[in-house]
Amino acid sequence: MKIRSGQYRERSARACWRALLFFGAAVSCLSQTPPPDPALQDSLKGLSLEQLGNIEVTSVSKEPVSVARTPAAVYVITQQDIVRSGAVSLPEVLRLAPGVEVSQIDSVKWAVGIRGFEGRLARGVLVLIDGRNVYNPLFHGVYWEVQDTLLEDIDRIEVIRGPGGTIWGPDAVDGVINIITKNSRDTRGTLISAGGGNVTEGYLDLRYGGGNGSNFSYRVYAKGSTTSPEYHYDNNQFDDQRRAQGGFRMDWEPTGRDTLTIQGDGYDGLAGESAKVTAIVPPGLNVVNQNADLSGANVLARWKHVFESGSDLQIQVYYDRVNRLQATQAEYRNTVDFDLVHHLARSKRHDITWGFGARMSPADLPVVVPTYAFTPNNRTDQLYSAFVQDEISLIPDRLSFTAGAKLFRSSFAGFNTEPSGRLLWTPSEHESFWASVTRAVRTPSDLEDTLQNTVLRSTQPLAFNVTSGDGYFTSETSVSYEIGYRQLIIPSFSVDLATFYTNYKNLESLEPGTPYTTTTDGETYTVYPFVNRNGLLGTTKGFELAPSWKPTTWWRLQGSFSYLCMDLRTKPGSTDTTTVTSEDGASPRHLLSFQSFLDLPGHMEFSQIYRYVSILPAELVQGYQTADVRFAWHASSHLEFAVTGQNLLQPHHAEYGGDPGSLVGIKRNVIAAITWRR
Repeated sequence: MKIRSGQYRERSARACWRALLFFGAAVSCLSQTPPPDPALQDSLKGLSLEQLGNIEVTSVSKEPVSVARTPAAVYVITQQDIVRSGAVSLPEVLRLAPGVEVSQIDSVKWAVGIRGFEGRLARGVLVLIDGRNVYNPLFHGVYWEVQDTLLEDIDRIEVIRGPGGTIWGPDAVDGVINIITKNSRDTRGTLISAGGGNVTEGYLDLRYGGGNGSNFSYRVYAKGSTTSPEYHYDNNQFDDQRRAQGGFRMDWEPTGRDTLTIQGDGYDGLAGESAKVTAIVPPGLNVVNQNADLSGANVLARWKHVFESGSDLQIQVYYDRVNRLQATQAEYRNTVDFDLVHHLARSKRHDITWGFGARMSPADLPVVVPTYAFTPNNRTDQLYSAFVQDEISLIPDRLSFTAGAKLFRSSFAGFNTEPSGRLLWTPSEHESFWASVTRAVRTPSDLEDTLQNTVLRSTQPLAFNVTSGDGYFTSETSVSYEIGYRQLIIPSFSVDLATFYTNYKNLESLEPGTPYTTTTDGETYTVYPFVNRNGLLGTTKGFELAPSWKPTTWWRLQGSFSYLCMDLRTKPGSTDTTTVTSEDGASPRHLLSFQSFLDLPGHMEFSQIYRYVSILPAELVQGYQTADVRFAWHASSHLEFAVTGQNLLQPHHAEYGGDPGSLVGIKRNVIAAITWRR
């Protein structure tokens, strides 16, 4: 229920914050003695560090490989990590991974990036949910406000820092985020979870799972939430949000060698937005506050067969529908995607995976305001691809080399290739070194190619900036060099280090043209034209360090530190004067995170997360630090009470530039929740 009084809400949040910090100090003292209930503690303590290193990931090769034996900068966010963090949205969960830049713009919108180029729609990060690509080809990015699932149903999130185009194709330039939900056999029974607070005003999650007890299982779920606006210095509180989503999953094993999965989701919601709308006649710039109407649905089917030789074949097909109606633009898109992957059983020297895929994505882009229009406003994006990857054993169980390449053809940029080479050396069972060289491609989108956007420049004299594409924008490319090291030094302490150097070419620039004067309906004005071109190049370099320490079975500590140095510049002949500064200063140079997870006496849990993010000069955001705290009590094997405090170190703080408008302060948030499982 929404609290009406702002003064009362602020006093309540402050009181809850103080209570949480006081309670944190008290439970830290109690944690000097281990919990007395070994049976319950075994269910809470989670995996050992060695077991975490042996978690199998599929995002690097589309085949299960343990994290410790993966020649890539991959990090796994487990279900336990998600629950213990107290996060209520997917972007919040991603903050647990090193090197992932996550900033909240307002109550609705997020900016996410990996190794630079953070933004509202980060163009180099490919995101998948159970193998379904949610990257939007219209604006080359991901709308995080409509990417959701029941967090309780997530098995793990695999985050690849660095290019993944050899396996996943174009647009996986800086990283891949693969969200993988649980098999429905692991979610049998009933789940009811409800909660609310001062910003996350209320949510309700429902799930029921069943099956025949042997080879068939299913689940259905529904969830809804309402969120209040964040803190606005100009008191323009536009960003409230209401949303509902439901879905299902079925898993069937008709034989011991075949598995079939069918799943789907549907969502509907209203998201408050503030948009600048330009009108030429009468001239002016209006700020429109209204709700964006966001809805969509998807259905996916995946079949896998394991041959007697140990080889396997997987076929996946999905359909996705997107409806977006906003103040300045609309998008109605249907996407059909087919993917086949064949893994040949390992011989003495070779482990080969190959496959191909096709995607058709017709879209209707009706004009909402004449100063923001796609021409043509009906088009079909197409993508055809094929890949092959071979892991070659040079020294059995010690040294291997993986070579691969993806060939694809897109409707925007024709044919292109994404080759890679990866070397893995494992001198011992708990130690590995790896190195890689990878080429990645980001294909053009409608934003650079077919959009004409008119923005008021001045009223005296009347002038407008007009940005458009002219058909000459080509693919952005990168070549990334990476070196990494992992070691389980002792059973209770491990370290993961990844370094990188990436060379970018043909990055997007905004090239000014020659101004001219024109007249529309008797109104004379000056037009300053700009064209989207590939006038920038540059490099990024840095490292990510992620140590983990588990001194006892009931206490786990982990942290991360990421360093990023971006150096962008214009190519000879480019006259762009703004893009370098806006891109280079929109990602933090330093990211620091520290997490503590305690299992306490009396069936209680206490979690603390600290974050530091350095300055974002292009977004006018100062460096900040903040902390989250979660306390949970398992009253029984079926019932859990939890209180979470987010952003506790200050009443509010800005994390990213307004979209549009002034900075929005992300408020301190306190959430109380109750969960029942049976």
